[in-house]
Amino acid sequence: MQSEVTMFLDHIIVPAKDRRSSAELLARVLGVNWAEQGVGPFCPVYVNDGLTLDFDQWDGALPRQHYCFRMSEAEFDQVVARLGELGIPYRSTPHGPPDSRVNMHHGGRIVYWSEPDGHVWEALTVSYAREPRPER
Repeated sequence: MQSEVTMFLDHIIVPAKDRRSSAELLARVLGVNWAEQGVGPFCPVYVNDGLTLDFDQWDGALPRQHYCFRMSEAEFDQVVARLGELGIPYRSTPHGPPDSRVNMHHGGRIVYWSEPDGHVWEALTVSYAREPRPER
């Protein structure tokens, strides 16, 4: 049996064609702070006190990445509202055309959107990615 682990993801690099505009856009959608310059050549998006996304300028083809944020119901409502205000199409599935719908599977709400570099962003209220816990 594994004991509780006290490590957390601290930061991750997000490849971008235009690190500034990509960082600013994500920060606006999430309603969080960002900076034009952080440590090194990155534009950081400060998701919370424990997680920073460092947008890095890349030339050439970018790998398509998937990033998911778990949040409260109220924060979810705010993200969906900001997507609408910013004119960013969203969908209920990870891939496919925008349908402006919210996925209600997995016991919560889920929404996906893409940004100019092709990354897929996800917001959800209940995680479906946790390791099952043994029943007691």
